[in-house]
This record gives sequence, C-alpha cells and structure tokens, in this order.
Amino acid sequence: MLYELIAVVRQGSLMEVKEIAKTAGMTVLNNGGVVRGYTNWGPVLLPTRARKHQATHDRGHYFIMRFDSNGATQQTVRTTLGLDPRMIKFSVVKLGDKLAEVSNVPGKTWKFTVE
Repeated sequence: MLYELIAVVRQGSLMEVKEIAKTAGMTVLNNGGVVRGYTNWGPVLLPTRARKHQATHDRGHYFIMRFDSNGATQQTVRTTLGLDPRMIKFSVVKLGDKLAEVSNVPGKTWKFTVE
C-alpha cells in the first residue's frame, strides 16, 4: 500500500528535520517497506498555533515522505514520530493499495548531505 506522510517539525536547524526524515525512512526500510521519495517544503507559518510537548509553535518545517509498506509498518512510523519531542504534528494518508492506483505516483528525492 502506498502512503504519504506529511510532517511538521519545530523550526530550528535543518539537521533536525533531516534526522527525523531519515529516522522515519529507516523505520520503513527496516520493516520491509520502500521509500519512494522525500519533498522538502521548508519553514512555513502554521495555519493556527499548535501546542505540543509543553511548547507553543506558530512556525514549522514541513516535509513529505511517500512510502510503500504494510499497515503495521505505517503504525510503527506513527508511533515513532509521536514520541519525538521535535515533531509538532504529522498525518499519514493512504494513497492506494492496488498497483494500478499507485504505479503513476511520483516520488521526489531529497539528498541528506550536510552543508
């Protein structure tokens, strides 16, 4: 099944965002899934203030990860991200489960090089 993770990380260093994205991707890979790609949306003003882990946030760094996995792996990713104090919010959306539905969905690569 193809899933799309939309995540908002607290604004700070880009290394934190890359580390969270890499952790989510490695969780998928270690459980037999495939990461199709990442998209970095960058820092954005949140639509409303978000309160998470005893802090209020009005800006966040967005990224998207598309991945193929089973339902148990998707739940593991959700649990891992939910426990991370750097996360503000996230959502996992199922894009499809049949090959005809997901074969034309592109992925975009985001390189994990440190500047």
